[in-house]
Amino acid sequence: MDINWLAVVLGTVVFFALGAVWYTALFGKAWQREVGLSDEQLKAGGNMALTMGTCFVLEFIVVLTLGHLFAFLHPGNHAKMMMASGFGLAIMSPAIGITYLYMRKSLKLWLIDAGYFVIGMTAVGLVFVLLG
Repeated sequence: MDINWLAVVLGTVVFFALGAVWYTALFGKAWQREVGLSDEQLKAGGNMALTMGTCFVLEFIVVLTLGHLFAFLHPGNHAKMMMASGFGLAIMSPAIGITYLYMRKSLKLWLIDAGYFVIGMTAVGLVFVLLG
């Protein structure tokens, strides 16, 4: 059972980089409105290095879990894509949806965040397919 460590690391980098684009150029302003943060609050509050570093570590854990599953099951490329996108669509998105329901967050915010997880995990699956 050998984990494809190159795919895990590159998959994490791709997932993280997609998030940078997703939450800035693509949906940054809409996301800010939905969570109620101004530009000034984003610039002034929190330790951004800690936030980004922790995000990267958490995404690494998700991708490593997927890599471990692939190493254990030895799926073909089609199954890898189904499993990776399934993580985003059927595990991660419903999990944040449950939390957002109780937090009274908007459907729009859920669509932005869930969309990131679905597209991000699909991109991770593609990395695993391309790297064998």
